[in-house]
Amino acid sequence: MTVPLTAERANARTADAVVRIRGLHKSFGPTEVLRGVDFQVRRGEVVCVVGPSGSGKSTLLRCANLLETPSAGRVVVRGVDITDPEADIDRVRRGIGMVFQQFNLFPHLNVLENLTIAQRRVLRRSSGEAAAVARENLAKVGLSGKEDSYPAQLSGGQQQRVAIARALSMGPGLMLFDEPTSALDPELVGDVLTVMRTLADEGMTMMVVTHEMAFAREVADRVVFLDEGRILEQGRPEHVLAEPVHPRTRAFLSRIIHPGAPASFAPDATGTGQAES
Repeated sequence: MTVPLTAERANARTADAVVRIRGLHKSFGPTEVLRGVDFQVRRGEVVCVVGPSGSGKSTLLRCANLLETPSAGRVVVRGVDITDPEADIDRVRRGIGMVFQQFNLFPHLNVLENLTIAQRRVLRRSSGEAAAVARENLAKVGLSGKEDSYPAQLSGGQQQRVAIARALSMGPGLMLFDEPTSALDPELVGDVLTVMRTLADEGMTMMVVTHEMAFAREVADRVVFLDEGRILEQGRPEHVLAEPVHPRTRAFLSRIIHPGAPASFAPDATGTGQAES
């Protein structure tokens, strides 16, 4: 069952599109990874992108802040066409937080230093102001008291929560998550997803590439199914995940819900399964 919207989240969501992607193509040499994707994320919306490995999910996410340069198409973020060569991409990126599969923390810096270095160098905050913001965000992710710890002294789940706190410390209006729990042991996943649920409830605009279907079902406003570089289906999670229309979506979900099931098996509305035609 989808979690009801909090007042903060309902108020934050508007018709304004924070991300608008039109006709997006991306190729790596002869391999076409994205094939004409049209996509948007509204302010205050949580969009989960799901699909098989190699479908282009992470590439789509990385194109949203120009970590990958599109081969064709337009990407507009918070009103700025970042595919325009004249765009100030560094300024746009200051308003985007990104959390990767790997934590990408500086191993030689403690937690507080990891959270303050970009604040001081990019946002020009004073050391005191940056530290105050860092401590506030560490508290938000449940890691108060870890300021002096080094990454190697933390569990994987704690390191990922530090990475989230670091992104939040820059004051982003958009958060991008690229499979944030895929590198974690199963018992550490829950704490990271709890932090992400809190951000969603607070109205943060989020684009999440994930294989955590329970999270997508509970938190997402919209689920997008991507396969072979194309969006095949999208909509409310209770529709896409429980009653998918496209045969490819049904086949993909059946393998997650019923591991080892043949590709022709797909759950029907009763959950008993049916053969694809």
